[in-house]
Amino acid sequence: MEQQQRYDNLKLGERGAIISILAYIGLSALKLIVGNLSGSEALRADGLNNATDIVASIAVLIGLKLAQKPADKDHPYGHWKSETIASLIASFIMMAVGIEVLINAVRIVFQGSEQSPDPISAWTGLFCAAVMYGVFRYNKSLAIKTKSQAVMAAAKDNISDALVSIGTVIGIVGSQFKLPWLDPVTAVLIGLIICKTALDIFREASHHLSDGFDETTIQKFREKVKQVEGVEDVKQLRARSYGSNAVVDVVLSIRTEAKFREAHDIATRVEDELKKSAEVIEVHVHYEPAK
Repeated sequence: MEQQQRYDNLKLGERGAIISILAYIGLSALKLIVGNLSGSEALRADGLNNATDIVASIAVLIGLKLAQKPADKDHPYGHWKSETIASLIASFIMMAVGIEVLINAVRIVFQGSEQSPDPISAWTGLFCAAVMYGVFRYNKSLAIKTKSQAVMAAAKDNISDALVSIGTVIGIVGSQFKLPWLDPVTAVLIGLIICKTALDIFREASHHLSDGFDETTIQKFREKVKQVEGVEDVKQLRARSYGSNAVVDVVLSIRTEAKFREAHDIATRVEDELKKSAEVIEVHVHYEPAK
């Protein structure tokens, strides 16, 4: 993939982040207002969940914008990791809100809830689930088109929120059948989901920032290199992530009698083959004579 195409995909990915932000602002406000008026702790918790998603989507948007900055003296590999740093910050905010939701919901569970929320809260949750499912379909399509991990992560968050809203509806409806405790219990589950989502984002972001890389993808790269004409063996292959992109370091074994020009051509073919992968932006090749 050409460098300019990667930047164009980042620019296109901003559209998905902006749509998510607008949807979350509207749905969060609606859920918090109706949740407070109807007495639904579950819907209020869902609204706070969407409030954290606003921050997460803004972080994705900022990360996509910063990642578009070209390489400079201080960042010779570019600013691709801005996406990952933004995700890490978002995970901290989401965890803080998740813990707050959990504390409030657990308190209500132990205090006891004697009144079931107004049925309008269930219809509100159902409407919000439908809207979020539509946003998920759009962002998933956009992520596949742009091959953006950040937008795909946003899409997964969208479908997670749609499922949370459906869970909220189930809790509210259940509380209408003389089970008022079911609503705050659902809020506890929502708080746990927020915390788990935050933890998953933190793990993935910290994995990339600490130069962790998927072993299955490494093996695929290795097999590709082995198939290149002139390569006797792959002595070492390492990769590290830069946002949705990868930089690969590979050490080859080539025939001892190979001349400099031939060895250089082999290295070039390896570089070209790896760059056929949508995620690889740079390849460093070192070659040694086979023993």
